[in-house]
Amino acid sequence: MATAPLTVILMPGMDGSGDLFTEFIAALPAEYQTQTAQYPSDRELSYAELEPLVRGFLPEDAPFILVAESYSSPLAIRIAASHPNGLVAVVLCAGFATSPLKGLLHDLTGMLPLRALRPVFPSFVTRLLLLGNDAPDALVTAVAAEIDWVEPAVLAARVREVLMVDVRAELAEIDVPIQYLRAAKDKLVAVECMEEIVTIQPSTAVATIDAPHLLLQCEPQICARVIAEFVHMLQSGEGIEHG
Repeated sequence: MATAPLTVILMPGMDGSGDLFTEFIAALPAEYQTQTAQYPSDRELSYAELEPLVRGFLPEDAPFILVAESYSSPLAIRIAASHPNGLVAVVLCAGFATSPLKGLLHDLTGMLPLRALRPVFPSFVTRLLLLGNDAPDALVTAVAAEIDWVEPAVLAARVREVLMVDVRAELAEIDVPIQYLRAAKDKLVAVECMEEIVTIQPSTAVATIDAPHLLLQCEPQICARVIAEFVHMLQSGEGIEHG
């Protein structure tokens, strides 16, 4: 009996659009299928409320992996902790199980007038925090457009979710392999977030990519290769039980 192709479930960052995965998808092995979750831009939904939406993208009788960008990483952890049938592995890209901002920075961010900051976010902060100073103008424009796609109140709600999240208990319940892609030049998610995940799940495979926070957009070919090698290692090793 032929083996069903692997499906990659892509879970976007805070923009929620999923439109920034184009180059990464193109770099994945041709035999992989992809499904991209998209989050509403005009509705304030918690992680718990987004969870059934993502579950709607999961294949019923085929192997799949979850590839979650930063904002979506707690959501991927929640889903994986329920042991869905067919789940092969979880890939967390610049992910976190608790708020990536700690101490005073956490408190100050929670008080920021996010709506007032919206007009300057695309031009200045996009390069500073997300893409790096040497990012192509076209990529900066694309990221800014996706951020602008989200209603300010929704964006603010997502930031609050990130600041309050704690899925450490759920992380401990995951029983499939985890890969963590760390962005070496990340200015948003500190290395402590990766260390916290590894402490809870010591078998986590960590790959450090020489890139800023949006590593799937800045280095799509490298990230696709690293993930494909991880999946190949799992499939050619002791074998993977699905669900």
